[in-house]
Amino acid sequence: MAKKGNRIQVILECTEHKESGLPGMSRYITTKNRKNTTARIELRKYNSVLKKVTLHKEIK
Repeated sequence: MAKKGNRIQVILECTEHKESGLPGMSRYITTKNRKNTTARIELRKYNSVLKKVTLHKEIK
């Protein structure tokens, strides 16, 4: 039986990569506490295709 906790896995996707039109996608998987962080997460992570740190937003 699965454990029922407050931590859930979320996927972060690069916002600048979509606008650039380059092939591929930069995504990261992380966890967040559903009870403490109800809003969507925005983190600055490294994008290997663009070779720079960009803003990654949580997708559903």
